[in-house]
Amino acid sequence: MTNVTLPKTNSRQKILNYLRKQTSATSVELGKALRVTPANIRHHLSRLLADGLVDVGGLRMDGARGRPYKIYCLSRLALGDNLSALSSALLGEFIDSLPEAERPAFLRRLAERISPNLPADRSSHITRRLAATVETLNQMHYQSHWEAHAAGPRLILGQCPYAAIIADHPALCLLDKSLMERHLSHPVEQLAKLERNERGLPICLFAMLY
Repeated sequence: MTNVTLPKTNSRQKILNYLRKQTSATSVELGKALRVTPANIRHHLSRLLADGLVDVGGLRMDGARGRPYKIYCLSRLALGDNLSALSSALLGEFIDSLPEAERPAFLRRLAERISPNLPADRSSHITRRLAATVETLNQMHYQSHWEAHAAGPRLILGQCPYAAIIADHPALCLLDKSLMERHLSHPVEQLAKLERNERGLPICLFAMLY
C-alpha cells in the first residue's frame, strides 16, 4: 500500500466521516484506513482539534511497554445535539403560553438565572459597565462590542446564540435586552434585529436610553 497526501479540503472531511462511522480511532488507524502519511494525518488532526471538531477521548497502550496512542473521536460540536429542539419546545410551553404583558417579567427572571453574577460595582463609570457587559455577553457567545454614538453608547451583537429558534420565538430578543439592562443598570432599546451591516453580516443593535 502506498501512502498519499490528500488535498486538505478532502482529507479533514474524510477523517470526520471515518470517526463518525467508527466512533473512535488512533492516528495510526486513521492513516492506514485513509492511506495518508503519519505526518499528514497528524497535521490534519491538529487542525481539527484547534477547530473544535475532534476531541482526544482517551489513550490506548501499544502492548505492555509500548507508548500510548491518543484515541480521537468527534467533538460534541461535530456530533450535534437536540438542544435547539428541546429549547424551542420548552419555550413554547412557557413563554409563548404567557400573556404578552407578562413576558418581559418572565424573561427578566430568566436573565437572572442564566447570568447571575453582576459586576462588583454597578455604580462605576458607564464605560467600565459597558466593557463588563460586553465581556459577559461574549462569554455567552454573543460576539459583542460597544461603540460611542452621538445619541449615546450602542451595543452591537455579531452573533445570536438563539439563531436556530429565534424565528419561532422572537420574544427572546427581550432576553437580550434584559441581560444588558441587568448588567448596565440602565435601560436599552433594540434598534435592529439581525440586519445586515456594511460588511453584509447580520447584527443586532441596542442603544442606551437617556
